[in-house]
Amino acid sequence: MRLELEHATAAYGDAVALRDVELVVPEGRVVALLGPNGAGKTTLLSLASGLLRPRSGRVLFDGVDVTGTTPHERARAGLCHVQEGRSVFPSLTVSDNLKAFSPKGPASAEAIERAVAAFPRLGERLGQVAGTMSGGEQQMLALARAYAQRAPIVMLDEVSMGLAPIIVDEIFEFLGRLATEGHSLLVVEQYVGKALALADFVYLLVRGRIVFAGEPAEVEGSDIFAQYLGAEVAQFG
Repeated sequence: MRLELEHATAAYGDAVALRDVELVVPEGRVVALLGPNGAGKTTLLSLASGLLRPRSGRVLFDGVDVTGTTPHERARAGLCHVQEGRSVFPSLTVSDNLKAFSPKGPASAEAIERAVAAFPRLGERLGQVAGTMSGGEQQMLALARAYAQRAPIVMLDEVSMGLAPIIVDEIFEFLGRLATEGHSLLVVEQYVGKALALADFVYLLVRGRIVFAGEPAEVEGSDIFAQYLGAEVAQFG
């Protein structure tokens, strides 16, 4: 499934957060959305998932205008939005969290099996209350929603933030699996090098505007990322 933002402008009151943004996530491809803190990356994902309505512009799924639809309607249409932080129900067990995002009926058990196959650690904790797990385990559970929902479009907002390097590696291995299985991914990520290694296309968002759009190879030898991201570029390697 293809995700598009057309001339999207968004604001919080009088404060404009996105200005005439055009972005495309082609079907089965990975797009990295990078930018400094406060650039509007989370706002863009919120706009795409329906958590925020645009002041102007449109959101399209496979060419169909979904701008006026609700977040749960977009989720049913095939969008999974993993927000920054621990996007789980902390008072529910791991099993109940997965069931909440799985299809009803026999397909529910299959969805849980897929999630556990992706993160075997969750299989050892199906009866555990999600809020009592480590931060890394909760993030695995949040990511497993993409499998439980069978979502063709997955948006991920800083899912590696605050996690140990070994957990970060596991998460990026999972994202690579999603990509090879044909999911369309829009990734906001602090580890620039890992994001570029995974991505087919890159957008750089600065002060609510797209200032670069191209392939990761175009970044090599360019100073545009150093200009806007500064020390973060050190993570390219």
